[in-house]
Amino acid sequence: MTRQFVHDQRAVRVVFRRGALDAIGDEVERLGAQRVLLIGSPRHADRVSALLGERVAATVSAPRMHVPAEQARFVQAQGDALDVDACVAVGGGSATGLAKVVALHRRIPILAAPTTLSGSEMTRVWGMTTAGVKQTGRDEAAAPRIVLYDPDLLATLPVATAVPSAVNALAHAVEALWAPDRTPLTDLYAREGAAAIGRALRGAGKTELTELVTEALYGAWLSGMCLDSTTMSLHHKLCHVLGGSFGLPHAETHTVVLPHVIAFNAGHAAPALHTLREALDMRDPARGLHSLVTTLGGPGSLAELGLRSTDLDRATDLALASPYANPRPLTADVIRTVLEGALRGDEPTIA
Repeated sequence: MTRQFVHDQRAVRVVFRRGALDAIGDEVERLGAQRVLLIGSPRHADRVSALLGERVAATVSAPRMHVPAEQARFVQAQGDALDVDACVAVGGGSATGLAKVVALHRRIPILAAPTTLSGSEMTRVWGMTTAGVKQTGRDEAAAPRIVLYDPDLLATLPVATAVPSAVNALAHAVEALWAPDRTPLTDLYAREGAAAIGRALRGAGKTELTELVTEALYGAWLSGMCLDSTTMSLHHKLCHVLGGSFGLPHAETHTVVLPHVIAFNAGHAAPALHTLREALDMRDPARGLHSLVTTLGGPGSLAELGLRSTDLDRATDLALASPYANPRPLTADVIRTVLEGALRGDEPTIA
């Protein structure tokens, strides 16, 4: 068999251990930053502000989901006025996402300490929502240079938040397995990342919490590496449309949509399906994941999240508005079929 591929991977410093946040002063010093823009929830921001002291030039304590342009522009202007030389994001994907558009604007480094399993902290991918349309892109300036993975930051994450967050991370690994630019290394990341997240989900309520959080965070890191190095497909396109244009919550939307996309693509992505069966220990990963999530109290339908049947035509049109790779050919009819099943909460099954 002839192998050929191009593997593109950026340099990033990753610190993975309990208590990693306590060393954030040393890590900011490593960046050479003196005027930091701190982005995160008040609970985490207060702690980090105490650790960084006078290096914090300003704090943004309410980053909004999907990075709305009006907030992004306001915070970019604030960063300009204060001449900040680094962003520190302590929070979920909303905090990291806002830090990315500020860093992209000012060309300054980011240090990220995630408090969910979004995986955004490992990527060059940025996103911003303008007039109900979410735009995404890739730029080295949007990629955090230092990431602190501290399981203690996720120890109090409610199950209702943790389950969708874990499936959101899993989606990065799944789509990397059928990406047109996958490589042997991304396959390894995806397989191990999916297996770790699967173990964490199956162990919910049965295994010690710190162990589960650590396993899930480990899986999210590897899956984030996949997201950074490969092209995402139908699943991510649908979730960007549903979040950016209809205001659906990010992780919960990924959680509902992913089993349906797995079932849809399975017949055209046999190697990916084989890997998922082994990694997740599920004969039918689409049905198994849907069942596991709903058993754990996670969302099972887009209707639960606020999508209406009258939204489907526009969602389908937006999903087809720009070309993107997918292992199974896409038409308006098939995209609408996937959305209809996810809207109702049908049990997806691989044929």
